[in-house]
Amino acid sequence: MCIGVPVQIVESGEFMARCRGRNGEEQVNMMLIGPQPEGTWLLNFLGSAREVITAEDADNINKALDGLEAIMQGQTDVDIDSYFPGLGSSAEVVQ
Repeated sequence: MCIGVPVQIVESGEFMARCRGRNGEEQVNMMLIGPQPEGTWLLNFLGSAREVITAEDADNINKALDGLEAIMQGQTDVDIDSYFPGLGSSAEVVQ
C-alpha cells in the first residue's frame, strides 16, 4: 500500500534529511519542499517529503494508520473514535 507516513527530521540537509517515523530511520528527499529545521514533521511519500505538517497532524495520521493496520489484521472490535479522531461518532460511520 502506498500511503503518506509522518516522519520527523533528525538531521537536516539541503537536499536530503535523516528522519524518524513509524518505520524507523530513513533518508528523505527534500527537493519538493526545501530544507527544513530539525524537529520538523513531514508527510513522507515513497521517500520524498510532500509537505510540512504539524505534530498534531502527525499524531492523527499515525492513529489512522494504526487503525488501518488493525482492520487489515482482521480485528473486529476497532474503536473508530480513537483511531480516527475528528470523524465524528462511530455511530455515523457506515458499516
